[in-house]
Amino acid sequence: MAKPLQGLTVAIVATDNFEQVELKSPKEALERAGATVHILSAQAGEIRGMKHDEKADRFHVEASWNDADPTRYAGVVVPGGVFNADVIRTDKGAQRFVQALHDTGKPVAVICHGPWLLVSAGMVDGRQLTSWPSLQDDIRNAGGQWVDEEVVLDGNLITSRKPDDLPAFNAKLIAALSNVESADTPSGAQPT
Repeated sequence: MAKPLQGLTVAIVATDNFEQVELKSPKEALERAGATVHILSAQAGEIRGMKHDEKADRFHVEASWNDADPTRYAGVVVPGGVFNADVIRTDKGAQRFVQALHDTGKPVAVICHGPWLLVSAGMVDGRQLTSWPSLQDDIRNAGGQWVDEEVVLDGNLITSRKPDDLPAFNAKLIAALSNVESADTPSGAQPT
């Protein structure tokens, strides 16, 4: 079976209390396509997911986004979850990491409440995106155009609304990453 993302390393940025399926589903899809996936957070160790409002599984964090070198990554995924999204949006290190990938044109894929990070990082002005419906005013107030669609691709930004959209979100993410040069992210790239 062809592995279109062989040789690419993709980051997932999250804090405790992320919506578990919004991290796990893209991670598994990326790995099936051949990518190496690193979970980054405020610090190395573990973070815990949520299944809606109940605590769920723990996931290993490879490194802090403050210590990781954004140039080693082919793209980044930001899962939602209200608690995760509310905390991560104010973290300057998370903002810098995602902005660095965005500035180089690499895919930035965000789902559900995750676009709050894009709003706080100043990345939505003039862009079309979707999210969980309660974020539409935040997106519009930041200069973005909110639409109610399963998945939206605007340049290098990929956004989706909710867990039900994950199949389309994952497909769009893998297609976008297939166009990233593997030379930028050597196989087995380690966070620094």
